[in-house]
Amino acid sequence: MAKVDRDVANLDDGVPYIHGDARRPGIEVARLDGPHRHHLAGIEPAAASRDTPGMKPSIALRLLACLALLLACAPALAKPALWVVKDADTTIYLFGTVHLMPRDAGWHSSELDRALADSRTLYIELTDDDPANMAALVLRYGMDAAHPLSSQLSPAEAHRLDLLANRLDVPGGLQTLNVMRPWLAALTLALTPLHKAGLDPEHGVDKQLKAQMSAAGKPVLGLETAEQQIRFLADMPRAIELALLRSTMRDADKGAFQLTELIDAWKAGDVNSIARIGNEDMRRREPKLYQLLLVQRNQVWATKIAAMLQQPGTVFIAVGAAHLAGPDSVQARLELLGVAVERLP
Repeated sequence: MAKVDRDVANLDDGVPYIHGDARRPGIEVARLDGPHRHHLAGIEPAAASRDTPGMKPSIALRLLACLALLLACAPALAKPALWVVKDADTTIYLFGTVHLMPRDAGWHSSELDRALADSRTLYIELTDDDPANMAALVLRYGMDAAHPLSSQLSPAEAHRLDLLANRLDVPGGLQTLNVMRPWLAALTLALTPLHKAGLDPEHGVDKQLKAQMSAAGKPVLGLETAEQQIRFLADMPRAIELALLRSTMRDADKGAFQLTELIDAWKAGDVNSIARIGNEDMRRREPKLYQLLLVQRNQVWATKIAAMLQQPGTVFIAVGAAHLAGPDSVQARLELLGVAVERLP
């Protein structure tokens, strides 16, 4: 069987994320030419920071930032933003998550813990993210041995891909990438350095919230399915897939040190900076993807949240932090539906 490591996502929260076994960063699949196995990097959500002089962040990293903002190892006290929607007999908390983080990162606050304790149900982006299901979906939607990736690129681009795979230590090198669809190869290149840096999906915020609520005997439900999330990427037109790959090839080895500003914004609850860094570039440079991965999903979620107000009780909803930032956020969509949203102090 194939095995996917981790939880795009959440292009980021934007791009969907995929969880799985975090012990080894990759998908394990049988080689086409024998019984040996290669490890293919999984589809981790990642984040990129704003442009720096002489450096253009890759579209892949920008897209991933829309699903999941990564938490740094710094011990500074974090207080991510928390919102509430309520009426006479219903309370719904909204919280932005990061899907990948180091083992020793802290992010709880007293306000957050009270909201969790008061809530009877947790909603996260997806719950059917077991490794077997993820592996089957990635093999179905992310692999294309009949059309080798290098054949879809120019000779110079194929050579660049080979060099980059070796420099980033992608297990199996070009042979691994060559059987992937362009979108999966792009995320593999973007995320391999982050896996090597020790960022672990098993310690992501959504995973921890799920474990905490499950241990308390409270139900945990998904807003989407794993197949829906993967198909947000797999259904992209091939031209956009290849543009994503080419951008990532230019900048894939720069993402690990571009994250500081975005990370600090999440830890500080600086939603304006999250929107500026994580969302604005994709909205401007890839408007169709922005609509698909962020705006349309936020609209669907807002409609579901508005409907939840018809049932009494307290609910906690945790989605990628970029979905709760900017003019097209879930909160903005709720306001358009006539539902007031309040940010808690």
